[in-house]
Amino acid sequence: MTKSSITNSPRSTHSGAARISPIVTLIVMAPVVSELLYGAVRISDIPILLIEVFTWGCGALLIRESVRRWGKGWKSMLLMGLALAVAEEWVMQQTSIAPFVALHAYGRFWGVNWVYFLWALGYESVWVVLIPVQLTELLFSSRRNELWLCTRGMVFAAAGFLLGACAAWYGWTQRARVKIFHMPPYSPPPGYLLIGVVLVVLLVLGAYALPAYRPGQYRNTSLSVPPAWLAGLIFCGLGTPWAAAALVGWGRGSLPEVPFGSVLAAGLSWAVLTFFLVGRWTACERWGDQHRFALVFGGVLACMLGGFWVFRTGGALRIDWIGKAVLNMIALFGLFRLGSSLTNTKGTQA
Repeated sequence: MTKSSITNSPRSTHSGAARISPIVTLIVMAPVVSELLYGAVRISDIPILLIEVFTWGCGALLIRESVRRWGKGWKSMLLMGLALAVAEEWVMQQTSIAPFVALHAYGRFWGVNWVYFLWALGYESVWVVLIPVQLTELLFSSRRNELWLCTRGMVFAAAGFLLGACAAWYGWTQRARVKIFHMPPYSPPPGYLLIGVVLVVLLVLGAYALPAYRPGQYRNTSLSVPPAWLAGLIFCGLGTPWAAAALVGWGRGSLPEVPFGSVLAAGLSWAVLTFFLVGRWTACERWGDQHRFALVFGGVLACMLGGFWVFRTGGALRIDWIGKAVLNMIALFGLFRLGSSLTNTKGTQA
């Protein structure tokens, strides 16, 4: 996608509900997919979702709008998603550098919870940013190549994100650690916070520096892509173990006999394999909306299945099990309806 192919004025052809519908959808979709359908936010504590709407929702929206303004593709969006994950887990909630709330820390070295950090980078960049953005653009396919926010809208979204960031910092470091896990508030060394800020800046600069996306530029007629249903199955198979690995990353001592370096190497290899497959398939001339939907469907199904495993091993109230099952079934019904309405449009933004 080139900058010239983007409609730069969200107000030019749309107004009212039609103009704000994709904005509201993405803001809600990011925390619903990554938190509610997964089960990180449960029915018994659903008010927490409001904070996630500001952090994840506004964060995903700002990333989508920035990448589209720059005329970049999904790889830039992935780097921006990684930047958001670092900001959340290293700077805001500090879960990647604070001592674990679990009794048996796993994978903590040099003051960093490496296994959890790797898990969070993968989960949040994909299920908070990439999948919700792709899903929203499938729902509003006629507006996929448009900017949804004007400059004032970007300012409001940034303000919402900062508000959510402050609430997330206070709610976790000053309240949850003390009231729920009975640990003292955590104040990280300033140097660690500086490292996090530098990482965020470098990832954003990297996203901006990547080559611009141009329709058809990277399409390769010699490459093959599996049928959409098989691609979705593969994505689900790759995503489910990652989503289910939350407790390993959280430091519960789930794999105490396995050196955490081996777990890190396995996780990195898994991520590289997934990145390679997505990069290869999206470069194929036959890649279209049905495959894009397969990626979304497989990813959403993976996080729902992985969440059930986390429920089983991490404990959950009966109402949480029922609520998750009902919400997951509603989501699957909606996805099936969306999938049945799609045609295999090719050559659009990946």
